[in-house]
Amino acid sequence: MIKFASLTAALLASAAHAQVTPPGTQPPVVTPPTDTPTQRTTVYEAAYFETFAPSTALDIVRRVPGFSLEEGDADVRGFAGAAGNVVINGVRPSSKAATLETTLARIPANSVLRVEVGPGDLFGAEYSGKSQVINVILSGVGGTSGNVTLSARRVYTGRITPNAAGSVIIQRGASTFSLAAASERNYIADAGTDELSNFVTGDLRESRRKFITYHDNDTYVSGSWAIEHAADKAIRLNARWEPSIYEVEQDVRVVPVSGAPRDERLLQYNDEPSYEIGGDITRPLAGGAIKLVALATHAKKDNFSASQRYDALLSEDAELTGGFEQTQRAQFDERIGRVSWSHQDLAELSFEAGAEAVVNTLESNVELFVIDSDGGRTRIDLPIDNAIVKETRGEVFVNAGRSITPVLRVDAGLNFEYSRLKVRGDAMADRTLGFLKPSATIDWKPGGDWHTQFTVRRNVAQLDFYDFISAAELSSDRVNAGNEDLVPQRAWEFRLTVDRPILGDGIARLDVGHDLVSLLQDRVLVFDEEGQGFDAPGNIGTGRRYFTKLTLDAPLTNLWSGLRAKFSGQIQRTRVEDPISGEMRNFSGGFRDWEWSLDVRRDVGAFSYGLEVADGDGFTFFRTDEFDSNFNGGPFGELFVEYRPDARTTITFDVDNLFDTGAKRERLIFSPNRAVPQSSFREFRERNRHLNFGLTLKRSFGGAIAGR
Repeated sequence: MIKFASLTAALLASAAHAQVTPPGTQPPVVTPPTDTPTQRTTVYEAAYFETFAPSTALDIVRRVPGFSLEEGDADVRGFAGAAGNVVINGVRPSSKAATLETTLARIPANSVLRVEVGPGDLFGAEYSGKSQVINVILSGVGGTSGNVTLSARRVYTGRITPNAAGSVIIQRGASTFSLAAASERNYIADAGTDELSNFVTGDLRESRRKFITYHDNDTYVSGSWAIEHAADKAIRLNARWEPSIYEVEQDVRVVPVSGAPRDERLLQYNDEPSYEIGGDITRPLAGGAIKLVALATHAKKDNFSASQRYDALLSEDAELTGGFEQTQRAQFDERIGRVSWSHQDLAELSFEAGAEAVVNTLESNVELFVIDSDGGRTRIDLPIDNAIVKETRGEVFVNAGRSITPVLRVDAGLNFEYSRLKVRGDAMADRTLGFLKPSATIDWKPGGDWHTQFTVRRNVAQLDFYDFISAAELSSDRVNAGNEDLVPQRAWEFRLTVDRPILGDGIARLDVGHDLVSLLQDRVLVFDEEGQGFDAPGNIGTGRRYFTKLTLDAPLTNLWSGLRAKFSGQIQRTRVEDPISGEMRNFSGGFRDWEWSLDVRRDVGAFSYGLEVADGDGFTFFRTDEFDSNFNGGPFGELFVEYRPDARTTITFDVDNLFDTGAKRERLIFSPNRAVPQSSFREFRERNRHLNFGLTLKRSFGGAIAGR
């Protein structure tokens, strides 16, 4: 897939929301896809996906017409806000740290009985307002099943990186045990050039040739156990450990307009292990179900980075002239407790109410040093480079919904969030915040296979604790300061979705949205005790966002047997007043004015092959001391060919960056800042990872073979 850039278990749909088949029983057969005015879900039986010969549940979810997988955000504090748009047997996947892709990839395709697609209110409070949520129904038949994946990827330099992953699921009656592990190693080689020039005159100052390697090792081991007698009578436990290491090496050849060439080096080593443990229990209560969730997460950072500058070429015995070094040692802990009670027919309402309590703590110490020619180190004192940030947050919620007619349903909810935030160390801040967050959804099927949904809700963003901490970004020669006065932005969000089937089992969907954001988080100028200005995250005022997204996903068998295409395109506009210039501009960050993707695939016999192409407009970070713009050199493409020698084995060959497309970046740098510019420079960067090739072998075992 082309991408632009816990033990726990899920609070969710209980008997009040999801129709979950207890393990050990065979769910009723529904002919897919089906959708009637009295049925709020579209159902795809396992046989529907046989044409695509999926190996895992992830392959199945990716082939659901018109569906786009939303991973959720594991960095969001708390449990409810991290939900994606997939549930399994009506229950939210039980790990917050594991992505939905990782969770679904562990499940063999032959364990999936069917997939149900419906609005989010069917699956609990955290999914309310989502226009589409997939419920993956697994077989309740006991036994052992699993899968093994072996892969290798070759980058343009010739280096080959192997990987292995495996999972096993053991079912005995109502009890299920699963274990998974993966190496998750990734090696990327990147090359390109920089040009630094005077922004006013355009005169070139120097050029740089760079070769960069990225080593990412996210090996993990996870396990879970569950005993599920019914939707309202279950216990689940799970755990995950991930010793994550990330390394960067950058070799730079600097060629000044006047003067001899010289070399520079950048080194980065991040050691960031983490673990997660948690569980949940569901029991019947007062005609409904009560659910308790507990989760603990612990993550550490022991990071080192260094930039080294030499007076000549390293091949000519160059000597060090200076540079910088930075260390960061941090520890983040999260503790979550959540309780909810739900009832599917309380005075003719589907009803859910509950509360969540969360304690988050970050301890971080950053040390930045300037290195002189003899290797001596002098400490640079950054604003807020040593601090402890702690938040205690509670939230209560209530949601209720009712079908007014067989084709019209209304759902409404109200959340109240209360939090206390403390910052200690280089800065001191105490803040108490409270927010009401109402929401309402109208779901209507006017007839003629049309389906519409309108949602309005108030959303309050969560703060990134690392935004309170200052740190240098040595690869860009700049400092990102911390800001103890940062507060969460809040927004009124309006969403309209209209969809209908096309060309048989295809679908056309239009999503329209508007956000009215107050106290938008962007970039502001902050000052230390000596009056020196720094760029930092901060709140700048009221912003607006508008977007329209069209999705077309349909079979094209009339043109060529086995052919299917999916198109997705979005246009977007964001506007906010720049705090320095006073002019209206886009939001900072990845808010593209337009983007699109096209996925074409053909399945014929034991073979499948396809092409995905995507492109998007550039975007800019409007920092107080620079405009940092990123854009593509053209469309990105990915090609694959797949062969299935038998029903349990899949061999895939793929080519990434098919068109040899590069990425580009332009930085307009103002010193000391844009408010009082005394000098300005333009830096233009071009990078290209070139074509890389992958070979993957997937083999499933145990379970039944669908359609065989």
